[in-house]
Amino acid sequence: MTTTDRSQEAGAASPPLTWRLDTDNGSLVPRSALDVLVDLNDSLASGRFGEYQPVPLGFGMLDKTIGGGLRAGELMLIGGAQGTGKTTMALQMARNVASSGQANVLFICFEHEEQYLLNRLVALESALAHLPQKTGAIKIQDVRKEIMSSGMSEGSGGAGLTANQRLRPSLDRIARYGQNLFLMRGSQTASTVENIRKLIQQHRVLSGDRRLLVVVDYMQKVPVYPEPSTESEKVTYVVNGLKDVALSEQVAMISIVAADKEGLKAQRLRNHHLRGSSAINYEADIILIINEKYHIVAKVNIEFNPYQAQRFRDWVIVSIEKNRGGQDNIDMEFEKHFEYSCFDPAGRTVQEKLIEERLYND
Repeated sequence: MTTTDRSQEAGAASPPLTWRLDTDNGSLVPRSALDVLVDLNDSLASGRFGEYQPVPLGFGMLDKTIGGGLRAGELMLIGGAQGTGKTTMALQMARNVASSGQANVLFICFEHEEQYLLNRLVALESALAHLPQKTGAIKIQDVRKEIMSSGMSEGSGGAGLTANQRLRPSLDRIARYGQNLFLMRGSQTASTVENIRKLIQQHRVLSGDRRLLVVVDYMQKVPVYPEPSTESEKVTYVVNGLKDVALSEQVAMISIVAADKEGLKAQRLRNHHLRGSSAINYEADIILIINEKYHIVAKVNIEFNPYQAQRFRDWVIVSIEKNRGGQDNIDMEFEKHFEYSCFDPAGRTVQEKLIEERLYND
């Protein structure tokens, strides 16, 4: 009998190792690769495919590039300067996931009230139904006017929002998926990483293990107690916490990230311009950076055709700066319709040469 044969025989005869350490802060339970394999096989055999399938975000080119969508346990970060559409894109992704019926969505927003987000959804729905023409779409400022007029009508004995013919089509569409999309104003005292984890755990109990996407708008606003002495320490704690929540609770996570001062001054924002901590670049599975196309197109594209420059103002470049599960350094562009609080989700590849301004960071 060879040494290999004896090793295999000894291994086959050894009893399975039960390995566990219980501590005040939780339990540590190493699992053999065989145990993980058996669990995976049992899940697939019983038809539980959902937890292994990506959730499409509804932006075709982006979903294709990141492997079909976002998976449970993954953390995606969306960075950009003010006004580039970070919240718009995140809310549209949340809407797309909820309307697909594949998962519930919790959208935690530290910047806006729930009613404001709902107004944006109404405008978004009106535009998405008619793109690219936008005939019949309602601008965000007109949504507010229509709601006010409906309120006055209701006070006079009218039927309120349900009777408003301009709002009704959008409201009907929202009603179809509204039970899957949860909006919550972030609290500077209560919306900690630990409490976000507890909310997710409650969702699991209440929903019967239905999949969940969590969106945090935005990371630097998540409170930490006690308050760290520097923003870098705070952001390190928050991004580590969000990634741990995604992994341990098996949810997909999206967080918006603000740019630092250098990034706001740079011609082209990159991942090293995200505010607060280098931990952002290490913990994220996917990093998207949004730039205005007009600002980052190389001058050679417009010096002989100045009219082209105006067309560039209608588009943003979404760069995949990091993609742990696939290809990165990919630039795609989406037409913005900010008056309707949305992007055209179709997107396309960037044909023009862009400025780089890349700094090499390990």
